[in-house]
Amino acid sequence: MTLAQLVTPDRFDDDRGFFGETYSRRGYEKLGITSEFVQDNHSLSHAIGTLRGLHFQAPPHAQGKLVRCGHGAIFDVAVDIRRGSPTYGKWEGYELTAENGHQLYVPVGFAHGFVTLEADSEIVYKCTDYYAPETEGAVLWNSCGIEWPLSGDPILSDKDQEAPSLADFDNLFVYGQNS
Repeated sequence: MTLAQLVTPDRFDDDRGFFGETYSRRGYEKLGITSEFVQDNHSLSHAIGTLRGLHFQAPPHAQGKLVRCGHGAIFDVAVDIRRGSPTYGKWEGYELTAENGHQLYVPVGFAHGFVTLEADSEIVYKCTDYYAPETEGAVLWNSCGIEWPLSGDPILSDKDQEAPSLADFDNLFVYGQNS
């Protein structure tokens, strides 16, 4: 797999609401996603225009992620940051909502970020490695040519405002070696 993968699990709706499997190892293996997930995370962003990212964990604790929106709506993005990759610096972005049920698989070697499109949006994601603060990093949100759906300035953390640009990023990911 070279880029992020959008997945739409089956969902069964009726007048009471819906039911769907958000993860099945067997089903994801059929899609070519063979990652072992070891940790689940849950994030809430109150304001529209909250932008988180572009984040990653570097080797030896690099993470792949399976991201979905449990409440509200986000624009979710993955950027290839693997040196030597034919898709280095390219990005893919998708609208993930509680309503559409879409999920984004973000492979190891990609930076991940999102911006909230609705207030009180909740993001739930699985990770392929445990959180290791000594390996976390970020790439500047506006240095990759991403067409963020913003109507003004984003709401950013200090860390995300101060991240290095993709051009100045000291990259530990190498295509075909550790990603």
